[in-house]
Amino acid sequence: MTKLKHLNHISFKIGLIFFVIMIDLEGFVIYFLHQNIVKERVKDEFNSLLVRSNSHRDVLEQYNDPDSIHRVAVLESKSDLIVIVLNGNKKSIIASRPLDRGMRNIISKPVGKITHKGKIIEKHWEDEKYIASVSPFKNGYVYMFKDTKQVQQLISQMNHHFWIAGLLAFGITLILIILLSRILARPLINMKVATKKIAKGDLSVEIPVYSKDELGQLAESIRTLAREWNHLREERSEFLASISHELRTPLTYIKGYADIARKNNCADNETYLNIIYEEAAKLSDMIQNLFDLAKMDRNSFQIQKQNFPLFQMLKQIEHKLSPAFQNKRIILTVKCHPSIQLIADPVRFEQVVINLLDNAYKYSEPHTNIFLTVKKADGAWKLIVQDHGKGIPEEDLPYIFERFYRVDKSRSRSFGGTGLGLAIVKEIVEAHNWHIHADSREGIGTTMEIRFQGGDIIEEAAARR
Repeated sequence: MTKLKHLNHISFKIGLIFFVIMIDLEGFVIYFLHQNIVKERVKDEFNSLLVRSNSHRDVLEQYNDPDSIHRVAVLESKSDLIVIVLNGNKKSIIASRPLDRGMRNIISKPVGKITHKGKIIEKHWEDEKYIASVSPFKNGYVYMFKDTKQVQQLISQMNHHFWIAGLLAFGITLILIILLSRILARPLINMKVATKKIAKGDLSVEIPVYSKDELGQLAESIRTLAREWNHLREERSEFLASISHELRTPLTYIKGYADIARKNNCADNETYLNIIYEEAAKLSDMIQNLFDLAKMDRNSFQIQKQNFPLFQMLKQIEHKLSPAFQNKRIILTVKCHPSIQLIADPVRFEQVVINLLDNAYKYSEPHTNIFLTVKKADGAWKLIVQDHGKGIPEEDLPYIFERFYRVDKSRSRSFGGTGLGLAIVKEIVEAHNWHIHADSREGIGTTMEIRFQGGDIIEEAAARR
């Protein structure tokens, strides 16, 4: 079972594929080289034999006498070649060695038409005893023979060297492929181990990134996934802790004051009932906000875009909020061209603006100003809510749109904040394909800026057509 299990390893599969490919390539290359080298070596032997035969032929053509013929035979008697000189009727004149059956068989074969260059008349070095050449001269023929055992021995030595080279190449290839497959498989194995840990809930995994290729990108993606999952898990824990606290606080008020109000002859019943009503309203608002966020998470949150007068909408919001602003002696100023039309969901847009103004109101001191401005800047239309309140610390600014995040938790609760308002604002803004940005300085104030899509604002000239 263990052996079968190893066969399923990615390193084994990669190594096997590379091994088969490399062995096939090496086998083809070695075979090709072997065949060509053998062919060239045998060709050299043929050429050498023919050159020797032609050399003797040239001597005999120039000095056609018994002494010259004898010298040719004596010269080859000490070499590994055999020379036989025949007359025109193929009768032996002289031979450097006695003729055997193999030589006689070759000589007896008809040579056909032979040019002055001569030719090889026996090439079968693997099967025959001799290879042979013939060169014609005026009064006969010069036959040269070479024992094929010498050629076969030479080729056998070459084959032996090729086998050694092949085995060395096989061993080196095997070692390199084992190392290469492990190097290639190591990132995948690390990723497998990491994903198993992630599946078991261990999100502290760190996968080393060895390269910037696809494997490196995959490792980085898994690391990012683990970080994001860990962040989501922490957010979920914080969410559950926050929601339990937020629900517990109004419920405690409601239960406590309800118990007091149940007592007979309680002169402050009306006060207690008002407190119960206010806390129930807060609880209802928070549940509605949670319901909205849940719909956004399920992608079931839909916006119904309409074309409506933006200035008129902002003035209605100003009228709705003016009693609270006047009570706190805060001046709300709306700046918007009366002819501008906005394409958006009017209900959700009103929710966004009220949330932004409500935040500005809560954290602004009395006798200050809040500006609600719509203007075109940097080539885009923007809605800007600017206050002169407490401001947001720089370290908290990146997180203000997260759910249940509050800069000053104790102060937020005293103002009735749950940390959901800006999260809902961001979701609605992004559902319209808009962009929201916050800028703040402590002690100076906060600016919330919504950047509209180009086609969502209809300017005065277009609105008249």
